[in-house]
Amino acid sequence: MINKIIFFSIKNKLIIGLMMVAWVGFGLYSMKIVPVDAVPDITNNQVQVITVSPNLGTEDIEQFVTSPIELAMANLPNVVEIRSISRFGLSVVTIVFEDQMGTYLPRQLVSEKLEAVKSDIPPNFGSPFMGPISTGLGEIYQYTLEVNSSYQGQYTPTELRTFQDWIVKRQMAMLPGVIEVNSFGGYIKQYEIAVSPDQLKSMGITITDIFNAVEANNENTGGAYIVKNHKANFIKGEGLLTSIEDIKNTVVKNKNGIPILIRDVATVQFGTAIRYGSVTKDGKGQAVGGTIMMLKGENSKDVINRVKERITEIEKSLPNGITIEPFLDRSDLIGRTTSTVQTNLLEGGLIVIFILVIFLGNFRGGLIVASTIPLSLLFAYIMMNWFGVWSNLMSLGAIDFGIIVDGSVIIIESVVFYTFVRVKKMDNPKLTQDELDDISNNSSTKMMNAAFFGQLIILIVFLPILTLQGVEGKMFAPMAMTFSFAVVGAMILCLTYVPMMASLVMGKNPSTKEGWGDKFINWLSTVYEPVLLAALKQKTIILSVSVVLLITSILTFTKMGGEFVPALDEGDLAMHAILKPGSSLEETEKVCQQIESTILTNFPEVTSVVSKIGVAEIPTDPMPMDLADMFLILKPKSEWKTFETKEEFIEKLKIQLAYLPGVNYEFSQPLEMRFNELMTGVRQDVAVKLFGEDLHVLETYASKMAKIISTVDGVADLKQEAIKVYHK
Repeated sequence: MINKIIFFSIKNKLIIGLMMVAWVGFGLYSMKIVPVDAVPDITNNQVQVITVSPNLGTEDIEQFVTSPIELAMANLPNVVEIRSISRFGLSVVTIVFEDQMGTYLPRQLVSEKLEAVKSDIPPNFGSPFMGPISTGLGEIYQYTLEVNSSYQGQYTPTELRTFQDWIVKRQMAMLPGVIEVNSFGGYIKQYEIAVSPDQLKSMGITITDIFNAVEANNENTGGAYIVKNHKANFIKGEGLLTSIEDIKNTVVKNKNGIPILIRDVATVQFGTAIRYGSVTKDGKGQAVGGTIMMLKGENSKDVINRVKERITEIEKSLPNGITIEPFLDRSDLIGRTTSTVQTNLLEGGLIVIFILVIFLGNFRGGLIVASTIPLSLLFAYIMMNWFGVWSNLMSLGAIDFGIIVDGSVIIIESVVFYTFVRVKKMDNPKLTQDELDDISNNSSTKMMNAAFFGQLIILIVFLPILTLQGVEGKMFAPMAMTFSFAVVGAMILCLTYVPMMASLVMGKNPSTKEGWGDKFINWLSTVYEPVLLAALKQKTIILSVSVVLLITSILTFTKMGGEFVPALDEGDLAMHAILKPGSSLEETEKVCQQIESTILTNFPEVTSVVSKIGVAEIPTDPMPMDLADMFLILKPKSEWKTFETKEEFIEKLKIQLAYLPGVNYEFSQPLEMRFNELMTGVRQDVAVKLFGEDLHVLETYASKMAKIISTVDGVADLKQEAIKVYHK
């Protein structure tokens, strides 16, 4: 079969040429549309059910909201795990499904259960809803609304939040690939009725009367239509409240024919909603912004480009002096990562090409072999597009050019050798096209039988990786698939393209002189042969040394540390500032501003510090008000002066922040932190969970465990989860 394919390729050069044109065309097209990101998306297949109930305590949330939802979801098919977090006014239940369930079937199943579970949740205890269809890679663009220096003081945090919710967020809707814009920071404006207890009592009115009056007078009604002059006139009663004056003039009751209005018993004004989260930036006070979340499975690079184009348009409709400034832009990380991959691939390819041309001793043959590298990559992109594999550091970084060109090197080297042998026997050293075809056919068929099965064995080695499941499969399977695609492409090229090109472009007047590449190989042979002969005479010594080295390597391996995968340097740093349990939002804001000012004053390498405290509008990240996510945006490494590594920066940072009592710190990276939280429910690398019925006992043993774990070598940042236990 192999011989027939090679013979067909050599005899039908036009067909193979057209095939290669299509190969290149589809490859370039696939390269353009294959999704690009920095790392594989290892987030498990999960659905978040969120319930906001601002007036309920933690125990009530757990009893009346979280528990019914967990119980309802427990019987869904292919559920791997259910975990939950209950905080004051907030419940977040995470249901993890098998990966083969897909994206939308689990959400449909959860939606059906939510309709049933709503009847089990008491009225006014909140209505559960599902979180956005996004993943750990979903937070592609985070920004704040910045006020120019010439407009400072003209806009309040309330006004900035209004601009964010009613201008930025609404204009970002319907953008392909964007599933949600999660607002954070500032104050949400609302109408506020501040009643006077004395006036209520004097007029015999209750709070319930005011509530019912506002509710009853804030609606439009319809009255069908009446026919007049052969026309249908539709009837509409307008009663929606549209201003503070409308609320003031709302009638609460009629007493003795005298209407009592809301303004008679209360003050109506603009107020703000109760805050459960906030944002500060660069030590200058509160900030307002948003997080743009990408739809699961979309192309990050394309979505970010569309977001940037839309932001340019949105800024035109914002009030004077307000701009949208990103502080976390995924395209920066993607650019750095893809640049690294491109540089490594380009440098590796050029090195291989250089070595090939030198040691093959034939420039044309070296170019034929070298051309299989980009062609194999194009074939890999075609298959990546077909099988839905993303282009990232893991999938492309493992491609080995040496293995890719192995078969073509063998074929071209054989062609060069047999051409040299045949020319040596000829009186007139000039080959015809038929003779070149014959040499190419014989050389390829002799070599490819062995080379083909060698490459097949390499593919078989990757089969166990393709069987990995869960996080391991999502991390390493794309790498194995991409590498296998490239090897398969190289095998196809060795059967078709390489023999055809060898017979077509190899010189018909080859030189019979020994090239300097051959001279170098001969010199290596003269050096290696005495060493080989000496080693064969000292079998006992060689074997003994080999056994000692093997035992030493095994002992060294058992004492080495290990990790799942090396951490990707994202460029920026994420830091958790953890205050004492129960700290107010205002206290956390004050501490964060102090931390931000300290960092910016002592470390010029940090361009900006943004602190996200508590929860955003959509609480996919259920943080308490005594905890802040702080994002430290760093300059490029070439501009670092006060420290050389992130580890050194962290140590110096801890020293500078030691003046703040009662504040603990944990350090991570933005993307790494989000992955840890979504996959395990905790932000740390290692977590120990304690289960039981009595919170008092759990708190006691958790404290004991924390003291013991803190003595373990290598433990840097230890945090015990705060549990508020009320004693009667």
